Amino acid sequence: MFNALRTTVIAAAILAAAGSAQASINPNPKAQLGMAAVAASADRHITIGAGTRWVNVNNGDTVEFTVNGKSFTWHFDTLRAEEAFDLAKIAPEGVDAGKVTVYVASNPLYRG
Repeated sequence: MFNALRTTVIAAAILAAAGSAQASINPNPKAQLGMAAVAASADRHITIGAGTRWVNVNNGDTVEFTVNGKSFTWHFDTLRAEEAFDLAKIAPEGVDAGKVTVYVASNPLYRG
């Protein structure tokens, strides 16, 4: 009986550790691309129209995007020097960003 109880406790501890490790791997996939910011901190303002297919930003920029009258602000802080992804990945729920690609260049302060 003692062995069965010990095995159950060990198994529960392993599952709990595995669960927390899984959660810490990437709890927020958007975090790899930056974070939401307040509109007052925006360095740039970009309006996304029907013909917009891409936008260019720099790593470290804070940009306010306006899409169909709805706005959101994003501070770009990517893990790689250069990155490309769909704007829809960072747009908040309710904002239809369409098929716009964001190209993030390395920060000009650190270009060598």
